[in-house]
Amino acid sequence: MPQITLILHNIRSTHNVGSIFRTAEGFGVRKIIISGYTPYPTLAVDSRLPHISQKITKQIHKTALGAEAMVPFEQYDLLETWLDANTLPLIALEQSSSSTALQDYKPDTDIALLLGEEVNGIEQKYVDLCEKTLEIPMHGKKESFNVSVACGIALYALRLADY
Repeated sequence: MPQITLILHNIRSTHNVGSIFRTAEGFGVRKIIISGYTPYPTLAVDSRLPHISQKITKQIHKTALGAEAMVPFEQYDLLETWLDANTLPLIALEQSSSSTALQDYKPDTDIALLLGEEVNGIEQKYVDLCEKTLEIPMHGKKESFNVSVACGIALYALRLADY
């Protein structure tokens, strides 16, 4: 079963981050990479002021319900720092003219799944670095799902592909 690493880049909401941690734990995600301005739980060596770190961790915990302490994570101010050291195939979860329908993708190796900001999605410069772009087909009038919901749908589909 291929392992999945999630990358949360420039996600604003602590509630979305917490929900993604909880969903990631349920689907056995190997690690979460947090970058840009995405809020993150307290680190052992944390450069943020203690009251800020504690407040953000408490907000994430509201939806993560302890999963934030169960799923390993790393935090990078710049996504490029992680990308430069990364050897995993980078896969974007994003709508584009060249995207593949999520249900048509079956990973045969470990992957890093990139999720982007709530309103504008993943910056094009990062989409261009991806080996593949996956899209969740929409059937209603809305153009996209909430990032934490999309993450859950994607992880379910990717895990279903394992069977």
